[in-house]
Amino acid sequence: MRLALGTASALGLARFAYGLLVPAMRGDLGWSLAEAGAMSTANGLGYLVGALVTAVVVRRLGTAATFRWGMILTAVALAATAVSDDYPVLLAARAAAGAAGALVFITGGVIASRIATRVSSTAPITVYFAGTGLGIAFSGVTVPMLSHHWHVAWVALSAAAGLAAIVGWTAARTDEDLPVAATAGRARVRPLRRTALAYLLFSAGYISYITFLSVYLADQHASPAQVVLTWTSLGLAVVAAPALWGRPTTNWSGARTLATLLGVLGGAAALALSTPSPPVIIASAIVYGATFMGVPAAVTALIRDSTAPADWTATLAAFTVLFAAGQTAGPWITGMLADHTSTDATLAWTAVLCAAAAVIAATERTRPRSAPRRDARSKTPPRR
Repeated sequence: MRLALGTASALGLARFAYGLLVPAMRGDLGWSLAEAGAMSTANGLGYLVGALVTAVVVRRLGTAATFRWGMILTAVALAATAVSDDYPVLLAARAAAGAAGALVFITGGVIASRIATRVSSTAPITVYFAGTGLGIAFSGVTVPMLSHHWHVAWVALSAAAGLAAIVGWTAARTDEDLPVAATAGRARVRPLRRTALAYLLFSAGYISYITFLSVYLADQHASPAQVVLTWTSLGLAVVAAPALWGRPTTNWSGARTLATLLGVLGGAAALALSTPSPPVIIASAIVYGATFMGVPAAVTALIRDSTAPADWTATLAAFTVLFAAGQTAGPWITGMLADHTSTDATLAWTAVLCAAAAVIAATERTRPRSAPRRDARSKTPPRR
């Protein structure tokens, strides 16, 4: 469970909490929606850079040390976001948070995959990604109370990330942490090319819902209490996701699980567009929260079952690069669309891209890794 503090910090605090602060920062600093979206784009670009260098860093430091230092750097980057009103400085801070988050996300996923193989269950993977909800729920409770003092809110997020780094320090222990293991494998994207395309579309779509949900609520004149309830519900739904998706992730094929998750996501975003009434929007947030972190968990499980253990780090890094590329472009494009139309476009973008990704994912045909390609040190046979 302490390993899940990695996604709580790198995603829940360092990425998604920004969505709660968009209305206050936009009003205080005079941003357009495109400029607000560009902040998420900077975070995605930093995430892309972090994904590209993760294998190199792991080669030098090992998986556990990279995870730990990524947690520390995430807390530092969040603190840096509070020091200036200057747009370029804020862009740089958001980029740094993204780069640190990628180190945590990838190495934590590798550690969770090792644990999952050892216990012959995908539960460690789903629990790891569900940790994101802890960060979202914490943000939903605390940030709205500080949103008019957004500098203070970033300090609070940094403090929470620092505490997560301390508590999660020993969670990264692994008995397969020799740096050489990170260099032995290769990225295996071609056998999963349709999954890769679906993941790219998902990454470009899902982030818009999270980034602009608070702006959408503000345009609907939602009360502060509704904002808190919506975000907290979303975060707690993420935490509950393993109980909902654990069995399908274990028993269904990876392609079926991924396609189902993406289809539900598209429906959840469309639900919020159907009517602005608070119960419907909260229902949308709950369904969305219970589903969206299941996508990277399902992709990680697909990689675990389709590639040799020696290839996990390189393959996860390659998929994270695709993920980062999508979420880099998505918010900026969506912000521009919304500037010329309405904030409804931000949720419509999510619905359309996730629906398209679901169709593509459903056509994927994967095969378990063959015996010769299995890592010699792995004693657990591939999952059938």
